[in-house]
Amino acid sequence: MSAAPEKQIILITGATNGIGLDSAIYLAAASPNNHVVIGARSLSKGEKVLKEVQAKNLSGTVSLVQLDANDDSSITAAAKKLKEDFGRLDVLINNAGVCPETAEDQWPSRENFRSIFETNVFGPTILTETLIPLLKASKSPKIINVSSSLGSIAAISDHSGSFSAVPYPAYRMSKAALNMLTAYQYYHLEQFGVKVWSYCPGYVVTDLGRDREQREKMGMESSETSAQGIVEIVEGKRDAEVGTFIARRGEQYQW
Repeated sequence: MSAAPEKQIILITGATNGIGLDSAIYLAAASPNNHVVIGARSLSKGEKVLKEVQAKNLSGTVSLVQLDANDDSSITAAAKKLKEDFGRLDVLINNAGVCPETAEDQWPSRENFRSIFETNVFGPTILTETLIPLLKASKSPKIINVSSSLGSIAAISDHSGSFSAVPYPAYRMSKAALNMLTAYQYYHLEQFGVKVWSYCPGYVVTDLGRDREQREKMGMESSETSAQGIVEIVEGKRDAEVGTFIARRGEQYQW
């Protein structure tokens, strides 16, 4: 499938559920000029989600690409398809993430370390590197790395509140590493006009981790609020904060 030349091409990884799916829907609804590419590890699941999103008759358009950011061959194939279909990429949203830890895990296991860093750090790093030529072909390229306030070293260093006591150590470290990736990308890509942010979507109800029911009982907000924050970035409403660590509703975090 090819989108019209004037369309803004937006790729979202991990877009078959949660924040990624909500972001795909909100971005496709936000403007007829938006073309959202759903990145899905499972092609069959992706095809099902694509049909469901298209059935909403949103003003923008949507397509699908098989993309497992943990698999270099999948990344290469996805980049090739994006180049063939669109010739460029305007927005990359590195959303895919995992958290197999539980609240009882005060210290990470080697297995959790490896699986979390593979998806949360190695994946977006290698994927972005592969897509840089397509981003450079855009008139206004953007990269949004979906992070977490749990990755803030400044926040955990303040022991006066309860934030420092929250566990998930490997997940915390992976998001701190992702934040460093954001700062590194911004320094090296700014000369090409690429805008980069780390974005915390908030503690919302998603399938990430193993505490969805607990989040619902606590009355946590919907992941739709996270998607609305991503739309604001894509629409240029957070351009003044480029290269920083931001969150919903105009918030900004320290690294």
